Amino acid sequence: MDHLDSLRVFISVSTHGSFAEAARRLRLSPSVVTRAIADLERRLGLVLLHRTTRSVRLTERGEIYLASSRRILADIETADAEVRGANAAPRGLLNITAPILFGRLHVLPIVSQTLKQHSELTIRLSLSDRYVHLADEGVDLAIRIGPLADSSLMATRLGNVNRVLVASPAYLETRGLPQSPGDLIDHDVVAFENVDATNEWRFDTDRKTVRVSPRLMVNSADAAIAAAEDGLGITRALSYQVRESVLAGRLVLLLADRMPERLPVNAVFPARRLNSANLNAFLDAARTRFKTHPLNAMTG
Repeated sequence: MDHLDSLRVFISVSTHGSFAEAARRLRLSPSVVTRAIADLERRLGLVLLHRTTRSVRLTERGEIYLASSRRILADIETADAEVRGANAAPRGLLNITAPILFGRLHVLPIVSQTLKQHSELTIRLSLSDRYVHLADEGVDLAIRIGPLADSSLMATRLGNVNRVLVASPAYLETRGLPQSPGDLIDHDVVAFENVDATNEWRFDTDRKTVRVSPRLMVNSADAAIAAAEDGLGITRALSYQVRESVLAGRLVLLLADRMPERLPVNAVFPARRLNSANLNAFLDAARTRFKTHPLNAMTG
């Protein structure tokens, strides 16, 4: 394994705190990853990582080396992009992350189209509802829903979604239709913990806040929606997550005129990746996709 590949292995092990996870993500055997780190430490004459049976953590020298390694690889990627030029054919690996359901519904078709158009390109698509730090985890592009907090990242707007309340027709027939946010106190609620960071639901028109008491709490949008379709109660979701269920009549929009503002959906990436042929190939496919399949908020 050459020096640059060893740096990539070191960065992955450091980022994930695990030899096994680094091996999985790099598609290498655990023994190759272990040997790469050992060779790197032997070459430097330093211990970069403290290993125990339960954890892997950086030494003080390892912290310094990690920052330098990331900078070196970033500089090489930038140099490659510049010398190849803006019209270079996409090739190599593009790392993308997106929320689980959004990724499956909207990002996967874009990935499929991009790969069909560019035979030398490889894409790793990681679907997760947690917040992913691009630099720390070696990700080239992330799909973010909501206001952008990190001003150091570039962003391309893909569309808008909004939060919605939904319940099944069967549930509403039994429990009645809530006429105001305050009525939710008397209803069964299914909470998706990623969207519902707290049990206080805010409504837009008068900024009224209602504290709900969920009967069911889940950590998956799919599970919350399935539970609502099964009549277990009212759930709050993002519009793209329930659009098909609403159009099919399995769920009904509630209090649509009282829900919060629209949320932007952006593709975000480091500024240094701006001239990346791989990144631009994906963004071009995304723009084409959302022109023909617009991503809009839902209203009643």
